[in-house]
Amino acid sequence: MIKLTGIADEAGAPLDVQIKAHQDLGWDSIESRVVEFDGVKGNLHEIPEATFEKVCEELAAKNMKVSGFGSLIGNWAKKIEDDFSITEAEINRAIPRMQKLGAKLIRVMSYAVRKDAEGNDLPDQMEAERIRRMAEIKKRFDDAGLTMIHENCMNWGGMSVSYVKRLNDAVPGIKWVFDTGNPVFIADRDRPGQKQNSWEMYQAIKPHMAHVHVKDGKWNTAKNDADYTYPGEGEGQTQRIMEDLVKSGYEGYISIEPHVAVVFHGAGSADDLSPEAKAREQYDSYVKYGRMLEDMLKGYGAKLG
Repeated sequence: MIKLTGIADEAGAPLDVQIKAHQDLGWDSIESRVVEFDGVKGNLHEIPEATFEKVCEELAAKNMKVSGFGSLIGNWAKKIEDDFSITEAEINRAIPRMQKLGAKLIRVMSYAVRKDAEGNDLPDQMEAERIRRMAEIKKRFDDAGLTMIHENCMNWGGMSVSYVKRLNDAVPGIKWVFDTGNPVFIADRDRPGQKQNSWEMYQAIKPHMAHVHVKDGKWNTAKNDADYTYPGEGEGQTQRIMEDLVKSGYEGYISIEPHVAVVFHGAGSADDLSPEAKAREQYDSYVKYGRMLEDMLKGYGAKLG
């Protein structure tokens, strides 16, 4: 059984907007990253305790569950040189909040790629320290009965298929969230000068995969960035991967991360609109994205829960 969810702040930061979007889609859970409530905005594991308690109450009142946390742990904005106490504090805040909400999955990364002043990868990526940290992070969540999932994004473990294998070998039992669209804009360190291939990355991650993110897009050389699209309209091989998930009997969550109207770490198509128009475009595109993915999966015979 496949269950659909979404990284809810892509519909809008306010919690009521996130809940309404998922209710409109007929989905009973959200994947929580940034949330705004009572004028306070931040990652779910970072907002003040009093705000978090109110968020929990609102979610319960609306019968909305949390499928997982899109955490800040080791993400593309974090340096491997940063003191590990930063990560430890995030873990310490996340675990009790996950347990309170019944969320079992937490997305992490293996810290930003080290670059020189010209933006080139440094030869020394401090691999041993990354592996040490990933093993410790995994252990902390394992001990709490929770599942750490590493994303193929702009971090050391997502640099290429060979880096996926290195991380898998170095941290036995590590689980992954595979993102269909990330390879479209990430350089392939196994093939310099090329972007990654989504199908190849999917095949490398699939044996260790516990969660899926869906985004899609086309690489735009002129602006040196991706143009994000609806599912199946880009170069992320979303249709091929969704069909394979269904045929392979995948059971678990598939989460939408549209990036169509807004991009969490860059420019989106709605950024030049008025605040009101941007909010409407963000919401509408999110719901449209979810319905398109649902139709795609049903077309392949998926049983959706």
